[in-house]
Amino acid sequence: MGDSVMFTIHSWYLLVPIFFIGLLWLVIWAKRRKERVNPAQFVVLLSFGIYLLCVFHLVFFPIDVNIGTYANQTPWYKSINFFPVLTIDLTTFVLNIIMLVPFGMYLPFLKKTVDSVKDAAKLGFMLSLSFEMIQLLIRITLGSGRSTDINDLLANTAGAAIGYLIIKKLFQVSPIKNLFAKFQL
Repeated sequence: MGDSVMFTIHSWYLLVPIFFIGLLWLVIWAKRRKERVNPAQFVVLLSFGIYLLCVFHLVFFPIDVNIGTYANQTPWYKSINFFPVLTIDLTTFVLNIIMLVPFGMYLPFLKKTVDSVKDAAKLGFMLSLSFEMIQLLIRITLGSGRSTDINDLLANTAGAAIGYLIIKKLFQVSPIKNLFAKFQL
């Protein structure tokens, strides 16, 4: 007699409602803000929200719930990779860099006080650490096969820094700087 619970949680069940709740919040926030949000800034905020939902889709879903008799028998702590670079999967590493390049590019638009590559790397690190901790929590509680990997943390941090450097270089070109200024919050 088996006491197993096995099913898959697809991203749409969570991310679609989160999108509509986030959109409603964004509209209310923009209306209540002392400084008016212009259409260009609204587009930046909306596109950033959609970008984050896409990242959540890639990082967390699908979640294969597997609890009980037929659960994954590998202890959760063995799904953590503590060894940087030595255990690197180059394709995954590059994809993780690419995934957070847009995050770094959004930062100067979302917060003018992010004015150094160090700030961008720190925010990329914190976002990536959040991802890895949530993946670990999902692994422990739901039996999902996701792993927690130090290499993902390094790649994501590098991606945020690279994205920031790209956009800061573009800000140095005068016509582009004037255009970008309309989009900054």
